[in-house]
Amino acid sequence: MTGQHLQEAARGVVEGARPCEAPPDPAVSAAAERLAALLADVAQLDEVPLDGNFFDDLGADSLVMAHFCARVRNRPDLPPVSMRDVYRHPTAGSLAAALLDSTPPPPESRTPGTPTLPREPAEAPAQAPPTGRPHRVLCGALQLLAFLGYAFVLAAVTAQGYEWISASAHLLDAYLRSVVFGAGLLLVLCALPLIAKWLLFGRFTPRRFRVWSLTYLRFWLVKTLIRSSPLVLFAGSPLYPLFLRALGARIGRGVTILSRSAPACTDLLTVGDGTLVRKDALISCYNAADGVIETGPVALGRGAVVGEVTVLDIGTRLGDASRLGHASSLHTGQSVPDGEHWQGSPAQPADGDFQEVEPARCGTARRAVHGTLLMLTVLLVYVPLAVGCLDVLLSRVLEESVVATGRATVLYADLLVVTAVVFFGGVIAALLVLATVPRLLGLLVRPDRTYPLFGFHYSVHRTIALMTNRKSLTRLFGDSSCIVHYLRWIGYRLSPVEQTGSNFGTAVKHESPYLSRIGTGTMVADGLSLMNAEYSSTSFRLSPTVIGAHNFLGNRIAYPADGRTGDNCLLATKVAVPVSGPLRHDVGLLGSPCFEIPRSVARDSTFDELTDGNGLRRRLAAKNRHNTVTMACHLLTGWLYFFCVTLLFALAASRYPAWGTVALALANAALLPFTFLYYVLLERAVIAAHPPEPLFCSIYDRRFWRRERYWKVPSETYLHILDGTPFKTVVWRLLGVRIGARVFDDGCHMTERPMVAIGDDCTLNSGSVLQCHSQEDGTFKSDRSALGAGCTVGVGALVHYGVTVGDGAVLAADSFLMKGETVPENAHWAGNPARPLDESGGAR
Repeated sequence: MTGQHLQEAARGVVEGARPCEAPPDPAVSAAAERLAALLADVAQLDEVPLDGNFFDDLGADSLVMAHFCARVRNRPDLPPVSMRDVYRHPTAGSLAAALLDSTPPPPESRTPGTPTLPREPAEAPAQAPPTGRPHRVLCGALQLLAFLGYAFVLAAVTAQGYEWISASAHLLDAYLRSVVFGAGLLLVLCALPLIAKWLLFGRFTPRRFRVWSLTYLRFWLVKTLIRSSPLVLFAGSPLYPLFLRALGARIGRGVTILSRSAPACTDLLTVGDGTLVRKDALISCYNAADGVIETGPVALGRGAVVGEVTVLDIGTRLGDASRLGHASSLHTGQSVPDGEHWQGSPAQPADGDFQEVEPARCGTARRAVHGTLLMLTVLLVYVPLAVGCLDVLLSRVLEESVVATGRATVLYADLLVVTAVVFFGGVIAALLVLATVPRLLGLLVRPDRTYPLFGFHYSVHRTIALMTNRKSLTRLFGDSSCIVHYLRWIGYRLSPVEQTGSNFGTAVKHESPYLSRIGTGTMVADGLSLMNAEYSSTSFRLSPTVIGAHNFLGNRIAYPADGRTGDNCLLATKVAVPVSGPLRHDVGLLGSPCFEIPRSVARDSTFDELTDGNGLRRRLAAKNRHNTVTMACHLLTGWLYFFCVTLLFALAASRYPAWGTVALALANAALLPFTFLYYVLLERAVIAAHPPEPLFCSIYDRRFWRRERYWKVPSETYLHILDGTPFKTVVWRLLGVRIGARVFDDGCHMTERPMVAIGDDCTLNSGSVLQCHSQEDGTFKSDRSALGAGCTVGVGALVHYGVTVGDGAVLAADSFLMKGETVPENAHWAGNPARPLDESGGAR
């Protein structure tokens, strides 16, 4: 909202308001006057009444108030203020009174719920000397050699296996050989991280070491092998805890782990009997800060429950029979007492009780039978099918290849046809299967009924969830009018639909599509996770998840089945949806734990007239045409990549009689650099004419449609292969990121690469996000963000658009740094929304 619009809004308040009495306390009165003067300067107003509501009366928005908070923090004569303070006390008078009344308690008198983030451990081992450029070059070279060695070994094993399978006498013999070879290969891939971990690192202990050092190289190699192990795909089964136990984790009996985020330092993880860890929980047992890796313990007591989309940093503990709610985190040093329920980021004691699922009989025998049947299914069905398909593609077909006769053009044409049929036919076949098989299976599992884990009904439920959560299809149809038809196709209940062309983003997931209900006029930005199932360590129960009408949901929201929100709500990015208390409606919710904010502000309604009337149909039709071209580009570029990869291995297989294993090893080694080159060039081509830039526009603006194309056509998942290597910063530069020297990126995601600036010596932890945009209803906003030199972004933290982070600043794990915030140099911020920490590490 412009200063002129704010001025007009404020003029009406001043003229219509009665003269307000000065606060009785002179100190409060003086502070309120200074706050009002600062806000008037930031918002370009002549006057700000002391009792004028920042949002309802003055028409300010969160971006204006973020700039206001930064100005206040720079004033030594005023106490520091956070966005949470502004929303809770939305007038100058009430804000001044609250700030002066809330003097921080001394460290020894803090409640257990107040998080502390110690700057250094009490008994930290001496740090290794800083690593320089030679260390980075050596580390990168050894990481490259490790990759090449892995590619060569895989090629040698694959070649010998396919030669053996191709020598089969008949179909049954080929099947049996495929089973034996697949079982052997699976055994090797599962045993490799175990062997590497115990040989290269032994037992993990709490310690510190520099990135790019030889110790870090061993750590990176073990971590990469653990997280790429096929057994990670068995999360949610009894086999996964056995895998972690073999890696050194102390896992009790009857433990259920649904999260695929495998801990790297497994010896530091302790999980008591009967504990449940839900999906998307991040428990790594290490973090990175200022170029140093620090490992530390994480302990989960007996019968504890770790909620969905949570982060547990090192040095944390969850007591016996305690629970950490969804969208929450435990920061270093936090401990949840036995039997308590905590929620928030950082977590604090929660109001109200969580719904519990009745336990069921699920003993060791049941888990052993389920794990055995699951492994037999993989070995007897999935592995032979995969091995057989590859054998046909790379052995039988190429035995009659025309490459040997010199007619390579015929081979290219054949591969074009075959890959096109497989790729595009696979999309059509997937849609047909998703409309039939999961629906039939869904008849076997009834809602609101408790079933034991690891039985027939659990297998059916997991099959439905795995089949219907197709990331490739939601990415294809998301950010377009097609997404509502696709979601209906797989079982969502969306009618009646108010089509906007952007009803859902490109990332939506669920646990049961048939119990997912979205109200009329509701829009979802991206990253919605519908929690249709509740679990205990022995049982599960499906329940309908209902989101009301005319809501707007921001990014990365986990919505529980018992969420207490109704119609016309704004759910901000990373909000912890309430599960207790009154049903909220006509309000906005922000933070974890959440608090109320205005449903909308004047700036977000700038383009409301474009969503009504006869012009909407014309604008929507134009958006649909643009999105159709975008989806076609996405499919064509995906098929072209598939064709190129198939051609690469076809040529390698054709040279195998002459070159042997070297041909396949060269193809394996060339695949990764080709992937980087292909997608870097593709992304640069997409933004060549219209690079991402700051925007404030309607979703029916062509500039927004170009941004949707930028998000959809190029892929970015391949970048995670380079996590923890010095090569990732090279690729970031090629993608347009203005990134400094000696940056350590352990798994950061950036939505608009050319709009991000990162200084020297920054540390970006796994699961962190730099997001340079926001959408609220029909309004899209985007701006640049900058991190100064030596900054640290914690595990799972999200940095919004228009943010400036000073040199040496630290953003704690799972924090949400809101749009427009300015973090001073060397400051420590934490929380959702993020706010400064005082000297003892407590939130101010």
